Order: sequence, then C-alpha cells, then structure tokens
Amino acid sequence: MFDRYESGEQAVLVHVDLDDEVAREDLQELKLLASSAGVETLAVITTSKSSPHPKFFVGSGKAQEIADTVAALDAKVVIFNHALAPSQEKNLETLIKCRVLDRISLILDIFAQRARTHEGKLQVELAQLRHVSSRLIRGWTHLERQKGGVGLRGPGETQLETDRRLIRGRIKNIQRRLEKVEKQRDQGRRARMRNDIPTVSLVGYTNAGKSTLFNHITNADVYAADQLFATLDPTLRKMSLENVGSIILADTVGFIRHLPHDLVAAFKATLQETREADLQLHVVDVSDERRAENIDAVQTVLQDVGADEVPQLLIYNKIDAVDDIHPHIDRNEDGVPIRVWLSAHTGEGIDLLVEALSERLAREMARYQLKIPPAESQWRGVFYELECIVDEDFSDDGSWLVTVNMSETEWLRLVKRDSNLINYIVESGK
Repeated sequence: MFDRYESGEQAVLVHVDLDDEVAREDLQELKLLASSAGVETLAVITTSKSSPHPKFFVGSGKAQEIADTVAALDAKVVIFNHALAPSQEKNLETLIKCRVLDRISLILDIFAQRARTHEGKLQVELAQLRHVSSRLIRGWTHLERQKGGVGLRGPGETQLETDRRLIRGRIKNIQRRLEKVEKQRDQGRRARMRNDIPTVSLVGYTNAGKSTLFNHITNADVYAADQLFATLDPTLRKMSLENVGSIILADTVGFIRHLPHDLVAAFKATLQETREADLQLHVVDVSDERRAENIDAVQTVLQDVGADEVPQLLIYNKIDAVDDIHPHIDRNEDGVPIRVWLSAHTGEGIDLLVEALSERLAREMARYQLKIPPAESQWRGVFYELECIVDEDFSDDGSWLVTVNMSETEWLRLVKRDSNLINYIVESGK
C-alpha cells in the first residue's frame, strides 16, 4: 500500500534538545530503542532548538547536514527522537532521499517485533493502522491518482479514499475481536473475585527488571532480556503466600515516557489487569539516573488507563548495580511496607519482597480448628484446593483434625455453601 523508501538496518539518529522540558527526550533512550529494534547506528546528530521547525522539525541547515551524512554513510533510515508531523516526515524524506521514522513509529516497530500472541499482534496492528491513517494524505501523494482502465472503473473514488476506507474497515474488525478478548478477561477476573483470590500486577518503566523479578518469585520462564520492551504479552501465574493463601501475579508491558496514545488505547484489554489489581508492584531501576522521571512517566500512563488509584508497593530493583545499598524494607509511620530494595538478578532481597507482599495483602484473616467426621471427608479436598491448611491430624474415631487460615470472606462463602461447617469448629481466633 505504501510507496516509500525501503527501510534498512543502518540508521542515522537525530536528537533535538528542546527548551520545553515536557517535550524533551533522552538521547540514551533513543539509542536503546534503536538497538532493541535491531538497528545499527551509523551516526548520531544532535542540535538545540527553542521550538520545532514547522517544515523539517530541525532547521533547514541541520536538515541538509542530515542529508549529507546519510549520503556519505549510505544510511537507509533516519530516526528522530521525537514525534514528527506527517508533513515534516514527507519534507524530510524528499530532502534526505531515504526513509524517516519518528519516535512513535520506532516504538510501534519494536512492539510489532515483540508480539507473540494473537491478541498482542492484533493490538499492535490496531495501533499501527491508527498511526498510519493520519499520514496517508501527506505521505503518499501517489495515492491521489484516480482508478481507471478496463475493470477498474467504478465509484470514482481515488486510491487514497479506497485505502482510507480499507483501513477504517480493518480497524473496526480488529476492535470487534479485541472486545471479545476483553470480555474473556473480564470473565477470568470475575472468577478470581468470586474465589477471593487477590491479584498483584507488576508495573514499571521498560527494562526496569519486571520479568526477571516475575520469573524469580514464580519460577516462571517468561522471556527477560536487557532491552526495551522485552515483554509485550501479559503473563499470569498463581503463587502462594503465608497468611494470605493463593494470589495471582501478572507481568505486564513496560511503560515509557510519551507512550503513544494509540498504543495505550490498543492495549486497553491488557492494561485492564493493572486497573483491576488489588496491589501494584511498581518496579524501578534504582541504577537509572532518571528514575524519578521514569516513576512520573509510569504514573502518567497509569492515570491514562484509570489505574492510578490502585495501592502501590515500590520495588527498587538492581541494587547490585549501585554501591553501598543493601536489601531492606522502608515502612511508613504506621509500619506498613512502602518500598522494598532488592536485586531480581542476584536474588538479594526477594525474601523481603515476599514478606512485604504478605503484610500488604493480609486481609482480615480467621483461623479455625475443625474436627470433621469421616462422612464429610470431601472438605479435605476443598481446603487443600484453597491452600489454607496450617496443620492436620486424625483422631482415634477417624475424624480429621485440621487447622485452617483464610479470609473471613472465604470462610463465610464456605459456610453459605454448607452451614453444617460451623458445627465442626473446635476453636476459632484471628
């Protein structure tokens, strides 16, 4: 559909240091994004401007310098560390004679490479189509030609109008399919709520170490690498915590500052896990000089998806990369854990995270000592399934002596199922 210059693996990176701190980007992050996309950086061109140039984003002289650099190095693509207007992309490509990508297109390309599940691929395609649809009018003037010839005469619409219509149809089709996925996720969440199973969602800036931490505490085998957006598709695992019982831990896509709105909208179903969680583990790379800004960027995205009011436990990760920091828990004035310092890579402090998790998730728990007659042995399977057994034994008459620890909500649900359960209580207490 798109008659553009062929993209390649060798690129010239362009970074503009703007006066506006809100719009300012990080050059090192651009290099990491390019590396994550499999791009070889041939040169980096930097400049400073008070505001973007309306025609080229950079000044005309700097644009010519980029063109000369591309010609000298035979680069195949130029990547800007900023969001470009469609007209700016077109003007730059006309001058430079090679493909020009902005920061948003680069992020979308990385997501396209990382998507593994059918849902993830649909979400990325939706974001790409939304992004591309705004660039048809200026980026591809050849699409303005009228269709003609034998068998091609018809409604008289231009090729541009045809492509717009096809894109709109594809977007609607993907949205319908993703709505079905969202309904399925809702059913799973409702089932967990009925079973009173808490959900903990891992959130954080990309490459903060979420997947490595997830693998360490759940013994999962989620792909983890030292690159941006290594994890794209969400993963859920069940684990057990002392004094809490079973919980669901969800590993989600990493966030980044100025994350494209189309991408946030496309991943609405995935990010729903973050919004519906009982607790968020906000993983922070403590070795990153911009960690405070990264925390703010994550909070901005959480606010965009309506997940900013979920309770958080900050996880300061990668302490092995910083001198004189040891694993520990920071608590507020009430003694509640608010930060855990650890290293997911070495495993230091993981036990402290489990301790803090147990404290934060421990609801009103009730402990019951029960004497269950042999005729009611089905309760043994129920309690084992709930993973709430603290101690058990058998009496001389064959009765099952068991101590269980569970939330009051779960206990009341079981009593509602069979009121005779109350008659088996020997002793109770918090």
